[in-house]
Amino acid sequence: MNWLDEVKWDDKGLVPVIAQELGTGDVLMFAWMNREALALTAERGQAVYWSRSRNKLWHKGEESGHFQQVHAIRMDCDNDVVLLTITQLGHEPGIACHTGRHSCFFQKLENGVWSATEPVLKDPAKIYE
Repeated sequence: MNWLDEVKWDDKGLVPVIAQELGTGDVLMFAWMNREALALTAERGQAVYWSRSRNKLWHKGEESGHFQQVHAIRMDCDNDVVLLTITQLGHEPGIACHTGRHSCFFQKLENGVWSATEPVLKDPAKIYE
């Protein structure tokens, strides 16, 4: 059996993916993969996602230079969520978020208000020059 056949793809042929930083354990981002993206990720050792907004494959870092080196690919007990253990490349410290922050999960709910808890490491306008 092909290992990709064991993944429980949703009705659009996608699976949710969490990118977690090796060493720190920080959850850097959440994205989606289709079958081709997951196969390419395993083959290349770099994260390739499916962009729902652009309706195409998205090799993380192809425009920003912030690539993700993949160390491990795991799947949850229900076979419907993938976890990547990655090293975020292209900037030190690593930038995973298009807002120029280390993690996409930089907003925290405090007293009924969302507030940014992580600094911008690089101006987003300069990331995509």
